[in-house]
Amino acid sequence: MAIGFMEVLLVKAKGLQETDIFAHMDPYVVLQYKGQEHKSSVIHEGGSNPVWNEKFVFRVEYPGSGDHYKLHLRIMDKDVFSADDFVGQATIYVKDLLAEGAENGSAELRPRKYSVVKADQSYCGEIEVGLNVTRKEEEYTDDEIGGWKESSY
Repeated sequence: MAIGFMEVLLVKAKGLQETDIFAHMDPYVVLQYKGQEHKSSVIHEGGSNPVWNEKFVFRVEYPGSGDHYKLHLRIMDKDVFSADDFVGQATIYVKDLLAEGAENGSAELRPRKYSVVKADQSYCGEIEVGLNVTRKEEEYTDDEIGGWKESSY
């Protein structure tokens, strides 16, 4: 089983539907992969075309348990006096990228656009994301490598 890292480059979003009536929304993204979660910075007054240019790193393994190789991006609008509003979501399937990274040591998907959809699957904009997977070579401590150990006999 290859273990490594998936670097996610969150570039920008375009054409998001505003959730606030009186002001531009303050969007941020919650990124989730197999129980790991990261949150981008909030783009104050970012409106429907925010730019993040942020990187996030997730631990990955391939092949892993289950077949849920999905990176979930949930776009939210930060609100001060009420619960944050759900703007939309995108899902990126990364199984093939992980397989290539496990085989070749690394794999890259240059930034590209993914559709953002609401809960009812209706289109509400796009988000631009790049991915880079690198295999981490196994690290051994001296204790794990066959060698002389002092015994208590």
